[in-house]
Amino acid sequence: MAEKTTRNSKPFEGKIPEDVREHMQSARDEMRKSFEGLVPPEFIERAARKEMLLAWRSMIDASLKHMEEREKKSA
Repeated sequence: MAEKTTRNSKPFEGKIPEDVREHMQSARDEMRKSFEGLVPPEFIERAARKEMLLAWRSMIDASLKHMEEREKKSA
């Protein structure tokens, strides 16, 4: 199986046997394919776009909160 280097797989590198990681990746890919067969492509694209925007919002909110906490400590 071709080895993929993604951020999602690196945290478990060395902690979970490689064959288990490969099987989990295959299972995830198959699950995604079956989900894509159930819903129209437009839904997936829209949902993915929304999730990405929500992720960015979370990152910005966390950064703002961190900045505010640092300001309070230095005041």
